[in-house]
Amino acid sequence: MRRIPEAAYTAQPWLVHEITDDFRLEDVWELPAAGGGPDDFPKLLAVFDAGLEHEASLPTRLLFWLRFKIGAVLRLDRRAGGLGTRVPSLRDRLPAELRDAPPPLPSKGSEFTFLYERDNERAMEIANGTMHGVLHIGWVPDGRGGWRGQLAVLVKPNGRFGAAYMAFIKPFRHLIVYPALGRAWDRRWRALNETGRLDKG
Repeated sequence: MRRIPEAAYTAQPWLVHEITDDFRLEDVWELPAAGGGPDDFPKLLAVFDAGLEHEASLPTRLLFWLRFKIGAVLRLDRRAGGLGTRVPSLRDRLPAELRDAPPPLPSKGSEFTFLYERDNERAMEIANGTMHGVLHIGWVPDGRGGWRGQLAVLVKPNGRFGAAYMAFIKPFRHLIVYPALGRAWDRRWRALNETGRLDKG
């Protein structure tokens, strides 16, 4: 994946901007989904929903494992620090027609909770002892006659500890996690376009 300027994301008329004005934009990436057309957003979501973590590199899987172990020791993921307990879900901020819409099937292995989906964007949220976060996937023209996906992460850290934690893991996300997931995404996207199936790369 390739990091892109924040303006390339904030300039889009996403609904997520309206419900996250008290969040900060942590990361914006261009997804490896070359050759897409205006109606291919469902294909992009199919790649995400199939799950990517198990196809990522060994260092990335190790980081995920360490995160869950540390989370268990520090009790970062207990229910009292999650959605509906420490923080309310952002679904309360949605327009009624989206708030009442049934969610799709959960993404394979995802820790995120569905927020909403429209023709060209989907938002999911997560909360734990360190932060309240939103994962946003969008579908935009690439300026060259095609379409591409954007992946953005918005966060509201939980106090000083949450801010320090997000700063600590930032190099690992940028140097290891996102590039590895991007390679897995690219393999899945190419396989889907070439064979029509989401087989492992």
